[in-house]
Amino acid sequence: MATGNQPHPAETIHWSIQQLLREYLFSGQLLEIVYRDDAGQVRIVHDVIRDLFNRAGREFVLIGRGQLLRLDHIVMLDGTEISGGIG
Repeated sequence: MATGNQPHPAETIHWSIQQLLREYLFSGQLLEIVYRDDAGQVRIVHDVIRDLFNRAGREFVLIGRGQLLRLDHIVMLDGTEISGGIG
């Protein structure tokens, strides 16, 4: 019997990504971030996460060097695939 309180699988995955990002934010740990830039090129940076926030209905990650990355453009964090990186 199904209950109305169980999250949709996509919501569970999204929550897991948010939890992972918060762990990196609070730990200040250096990590490898693989993302697609606005031109669709794959980029790799090694940095820390400074902030997580929403702007204009989109989720962003602010990394140590001051660069904003759209969450839906991030493909991997420290070898863990988090999205298709398609925005």
